[in-house]
Amino acid sequence: MAALTREEINFFLDSAEGFLEIAKRPVKKVPALRGKTVVNLFFEPSTRTRVSFEIAQKRLSADAVNFTASSSSTKKGETLLDTVKNIEAMAPTVLVIRHGAAGAAHFVAARTSAAVVNAGDGRHEHPTQALLDLFTMRKQKGRIEGLKVAIIGDIANSRVARSNMHALRTMGAEVSICGPGTMLPPHPEVFGVKSCNRLADALDGADVVMALRIQKERQGVATLPSDREYATFYGIGPRSLELTKPDCIVMHPGPINRGVEISSEIVDGPRSVILQQVESGVAVRMAVVYILAGGDRE
Repeated sequence: MAALTREEINFFLDSAEGFLEIAKRPVKKVPALRGKTVVNLFFEPSTRTRVSFEIAQKRLSADAVNFTASSSSTKKGETLLDTVKNIEAMAPTVLVIRHGAAGAAHFVAARTSAAVVNAGDGRHEHPTQALLDLFTMRKQKGRIEGLKVAIIGDIANSRVARSNMHALRTMGAEVSICGPGTMLPPHPEVFGVKSCNRLADALDGADVVMALRIQKERQGVATLPSDREYATFYGIGPRSLELTKPDCIVMHPGPINRGVEISSEIVDGPRSVILQQVESGVAVRMAVVYILAGGDRE
């Protein structure tokens, strides 16, 4: 996301608008990418991202092929590059890759003739998640510029947070990040955001609150005494939202740990746009795959 300009981000968001209405049709399919093949290379577990990419591809009439590392030759010692080169020999149009190593998608893109979509690489970035988050904010608020956005949780280990910080600042939003000191990046000024240790400081006057999951699988050591303590000081609940604007919306990229980073009352309440994020994800990923597959080169 750091490399995208405001104009480029708006181009993806505007393109997604055209694909959103397809989900409301009786037949949710267009022939836009008929004859194109998209391979989903997922080396990490995923529910929302993988399913939404596959649905997006099938709604565009592309041939979607799913690769799962746990049942592939990588278990026999095959390298990432050899895996990609063998798949490239089958002439795919687009490769969608999720990998635990930061920079994996960039590494692959430099070594294949297929278009590559980064579906999450380690702690680094998750560009399509940031795009769908911005798309959801724009649909709900009518704008992104000038919004006060509070991102709460394990910022240091979150690729979602990193992509959103880049994208939101590019689009003119005011961003605050908050979490335990052990979960905050050491130099938040690099991202142009305000860093807070107290939840109240981050939520004060917020238009958008984004709660993040604690990334225990990426933490080398324990970063807090317990989930209960985290929920007490940083969990998003009805009382904490009293500090935000009355029309503040609440987001979460999933998966959700109810009662830890966010209460069920908020997840299922009127301020939550979590399911709208999922809906937006299909439209945004349709736009990304369509454009990278050659549907629009402008």
